[in-house]
Amino acid sequence: MDAVQVVGAGGIGCALGYALCAAGVPVAFVDANPAKVAAGRRDGVRVGDRPPLPAAFVHFDDWRPEPGATVLLCTKCYDNAAVLAKLPLGLELVPVQNGFDPQLDALGHRTEGIASFVSECGADRPHTRITRKGELHLGGRTGTAPVAVKGLAGTDLFRVVTVPDIGPIKHTKLMYNAAISPIAAAAGIDNGKLLSVPVARRLFFALLHENHRVLTAAGVELGKVGPFHPSTVAAILRRKWLAGLMAKFFEPSLRGTYCSMAGEIQKGRTEIDNYNGHLIRLAEKTGTPCPLNRAVFDLVSRMTADRATPGPGAFEALAAVTS
Repeated sequence: MDAVQVVGAGGIGCALGYALCAAGVPVAFVDANPAKVAAGRRDGVRVGDRPPLPAAFVHFDDWRPEPGATVLLCTKCYDNAAVLAKLPLGLELVPVQNGFDPQLDALGHRTEGIASFVSECGADRPHTRITRKGELHLGGRTGTAPVAVKGLAGTDLFRVVTVPDIGPIKHTKLMYNAAISPIAAAAGIDNGKLLSVPVARRLFFALLHENHRVLTAAGVELGKVGPFHPSTVAAILRRKWLAGLMAKFFEPSLRGTYCSMAGEIQKGRTEIDNYNGHLIRLAEKTGTPCPLNRAVFDLVSRMTADRATPGPGAFEALAAVTS
């Protein structure tokens, strides 16, 4: 059996690859971090307290995918161009990403995945921990039936859900990620503080509501990710007392978990264009106002260009938009 190639040995890539290894599927991890590749070759891949499992590890510079291979793309969207430049015709590409990338969309692949569980990986080791349980949705796109990735369905690390169309799930995940990531990353806080710090909570709820408005105005179908459908979330947000009550309920489960954009501002690149930039472009097509999306896009872009240190000053920069 040919190895499934997992490009990006981060939180999601390691979780998916570990599940495949545990099912007896050969896996080759591809990563650009030489320290992580060396650690993987020496110690294998690991999730939480589970025993390490052996797998092949290849540095990205040495990776030469062949036609017929199955490739799980678990990188950030800003790395896509370098990956896609290496792909030959005739392989099965399955992106598992949150953002929207026009170059990737134009490729015409048949299947995509969306992970709603949170997995945080060490910087230089393929050792991740799942900090919030959830699901992996696998679905078709461009009117095609999704391709099954053998070995994932039986895992107990996350629940695998197959859907005919990944679009509604992907757009709903965008609705959440484009509200969580820019505020938490710019302020340098964990996800729990988005609900426990009053100014952060107000901004988060306002941006979440604006994201729902932009997507529904664009006629985008939304699916259920988590306990509530997006229409229910929007109804809750319209009732401030209920939104506050729900925040107190969910906050404990988010403590110590971090958004996918955490730590990226100081590195000089983020997925802000793949998240909020995509929403802004959708809003422009329908003439839907999106002042908070524009504000967080400009703030994160400016901070990223300056490699600024995240901090509470981000709240002051955004508060005027919601006042």
